[in-house]
Amino acid sequence: MSEIDVQKLADEAELNRFHYLAIAWVMAIAMLDGYDIGVTGAAMPAIMADLKIDATVGGAIASVSLVGMAIGSTLFGVMADRFGRKISVALAVAMFSLFTAAAGLVTSPVAFGALRFSAGLGLGGVIPILIAIATEYGPIKYRARIISLAGCGYAVGGIVVALIGKGLIESYGWQAIFLVAGVPVILVPLLLKSIPESLPVLVKQNRDAELREMVRRIAPDYPLRAEQRFVRPPEVEVKAAPIAQVFQEGRALSTLMFWVTNFSCLFMLYGLNTWLTKLMVELGYNLSSALTFVIAYNLGAMIGAFGGCWLLDKLHPKWVLVSFYVLSAASLVAMGFGVASSLTLVIVFTLGAVTLGTQILTNAYGGMFYPTAIRSTAIGLNFSAGRVGSIIAPVLIGWLVALSLPPRQAFDAIAVAGLIGAIAVAAINHEVSASRASDGAGVLRGRAARARGRPGEGDGAG
Repeated sequence: MSEIDVQKLADEAELNRFHYLAIAWVMAIAMLDGYDIGVTGAAMPAIMADLKIDATVGGAIASVSLVGMAIGSTLFGVMADRFGRKISVALAVAMFSLFTAAAGLVTSPVAFGALRFSAGLGLGGVIPILIAIATEYGPIKYRARIISLAGCGYAVGGIVVALIGKGLIESYGWQAIFLVAGVPVILVPLLLKSIPESLPVLVKQNRDAELREMVRRIAPDYPLRAEQRFVRPPEVEVKAAPIAQVFQEGRALSTLMFWVTNFSCLFMLYGLNTWLTKLMVELGYNLSSALTFVIAYNLGAMIGAFGGCWLLDKLHPKWVLVSFYVLSAASLVAMGFGVASSLTLVIVFTLGAVTLGTQILTNAYGGMFYPTAIRSTAIGLNFSAGRVGSIIAPVLIGWLVALSLPPRQAFDAIAVAGLIGAIAVAAINHEVSASRASDGAGVLRGRAARARGRPGEGDGAG
């Protein structure tokens, strides 16, 4: 009786209608996630005025949802691995849709914060599920681009919330854009029907009929026979505790630098996500114009999601990432000078590209740096450090806004995080990177050598 490693089959498949539908769902859910994450920042000036809170309290309320996201990413990650993707993603979408909509019905800052925390559980929970879907079903040669599309979906959500905010907030109040967030709950039955189930879960539970249907959808031309049985991919053995291993073999300093890098990256991203609209109002723009800058920021983020992955494939990943951090810091400093609105629009667009691009590149470089056996653990630790930055940023920037300092001070504070991130990445020792040990930098040089007609040069570790 022959065996089928269905994960290997998915890894080597060619894109077809099944994959395009799965990608569309990943983008759509990421867009809903981006809308609900960005809704507080888009409405922050109106929320502060209506609930009669200062910027310090506003920042704390924003951070509460990020605490929920940190917890939700762990809870739903475990739930999805145990019970499957369908029920987990449907529950996450239902949670963040309903609790975000409910936040538009309250008048108490405490109740608002509690509901945003509850919504954060679902918002954070959906992220690892989307990554898992892209990883399990995306063919290896297209996987990075599929994940970058999820980043674009997140940015589209930011654009949608700004567009809806421009149309509704001034006429109907900030509550309107929160109530709109409840509409996607009607998609839950369709999600349960359409989202592909986890391949490991199907194999583990011996759901043979569903696996056979999945093979027909993933690889329609595969000659599947009745006597073939499905097996799980072999697990990679780990000789020592994974957490200890991330510090071994010369990786200790680099691991700490990755933590600093992730902290800096999410500090910038969520500092801007929460306070960009308010800071643009402080620079003298009305709310509608401020939301136009939010749209420009997210349009730039879409370019950064694609452009960052393209540059990572073409150039040295470490120095591409350093350049993105430096550009982030420079753009933030430029924001504080109050230049003409047309130039400010260009700066905000660039800022969106390099900040979201920085997040994608940081995650990608972390994945390349660590060996397969400890990669998930290392990335999880990196992401945890980043979450600390995402939670602190709204509170710290809110405190600066509450002091009635010029907006330039807040932009400069976020820029400092960008400079720290650049220094941290520069301190990472690429010589001990797993990608370099296998083919890493040598492959990059090998590509150039083959283009010059010398196919053997640079194929080694270098």
